[in-house]
Amino acid sequence: MEVEEHKAFTLSEISLHSSKSDCWLLIHGKVYDVTMFLEDHPGGEDVLLEASANGDATNAFEDVGHSSTATSMLSSYLIGVLEGTSNSGTVDTRNQQSSKVVRREGVGFVAPNTIKGRNPSSSASMNLFEYLIPLIIFVVAFGTWYFFNKTKP
Repeated sequence: MEVEEHKAFTLSEISLHSSKSDCWLLIHGKVYDVTMFLEDHPGGEDVLLEASANGDATNAFEDVGHSSTATSMLSSYLIGVLEGTSNSGTVDTRNQQSSKVVRREGVGFVAPNTIKGRNPSSSASMNLFEYLIPLIIFVVAFGTWYFFNKTKP
């Protein structure tokens, strides 16, 4: 079985490709040139352009819950990997700081320690509210029902 080698790109190189005429996405450590797919994307080209401009599009891609067909389509747009990742898309973090592409006046540069994406504490609190709000609604509804049924003779 032959392992296919791909060109390695830095975040700085990837950040230079975020326009309608040249759009690359970084998903799971792999670099995809999706320029030809922009007009065909069911969610619209703006979604892809925004994901491209934000640096690592992995969270945006996963949050949508793409079908297996959409996921398999990615391979046809694969052009390389993020520098410091293996061909499987796993990041080698032994000697690498995490970073995110930041845009200022049309110039891409790398800001250290910001590629993590979501703030873990905000994600945890969001999960808490997903369960807490329905519970509060249930308690208020039950309390209201109990109050009105108790006052009946």
